[in-house]
Order: sequence, then C-alpha cells, then structure tokens
Amino acid sequence: MKEFFILEGAYLILAFLILLVTLFVTTRPFMSKSAPKKGLLSVGLVLAFFIAMHFYLTINRIDSVKQAFLDGKKVICESRANTKAAQSIIIKKDFGWSLKGDYFTSPEYERDFHLARCILY
Repeated sequence: MKEFFILEGAYLILAFLILLVTLFVTTRPFMSKSAPKKGLLSVGLVLAFFIAMHFYLTINRIDSVKQAFLDGKKVICESRANTKAAQSIIIKKDFGWSLKGDYFTSPEYERDFHLARCILY
C-alpha cells in the first residue's frame, strides 16, 4: 500500500482537487438537487479507474524493467539532475549498477533511480 501512495500520490491529490471542483459546481443553485451525488459518483469512478490503470501499468513496467536488469539487459532511466543535456542514463549490471529494492544504485552516481522512471532499452 505504501508503494501505491508513493507512485500515485500526486494523482490522488489532483483527483481530490477535481472532486472539490465537481462538488462546488454541482451545488450551484441552477443545478438539480441530485447533481452533487451523480456528479461526485461519476467523476469519482472515472478518476479511480484512471488512477488504478496508471498504477497497474506502472507496476507492470517496474516488473519488466527489474527482470530485464536481472537478465543483464540495458535499461534507460530518466535523469532529472541535468536538464540541459543527457536526460537519460543507460543502466546495466556490467556498468556497475546494482538493484536495491526499487532503486538502481551505482557508486559513480550520487543519486539513485527509481524503477518507475525507467524503461527497457
């Protein structure tokens, strides 16, 4: 459950704000009395579906990246440290990278890379 909140925390906050806007709009005097219930239910279900699908796809990508790394294949990770050039790093066991939990670590780099920020090469 902790992993869900780490990966989807920003989307959960956005969904909460969208639900607040929905509540505000559906409680206006020109809306019907049943609009808040219908609006919150329909918007909430759509948001829950999209967040769940994003989490499912992210977990599947994490599993495939982890397996590819363990098999000795190359993985590309996004680096936000330097936005001017070389925004991605190629990671492979042979290059001195190791896997600690859900993070790639290397003694040559000061920061770790979360598996959610990586794709197969």
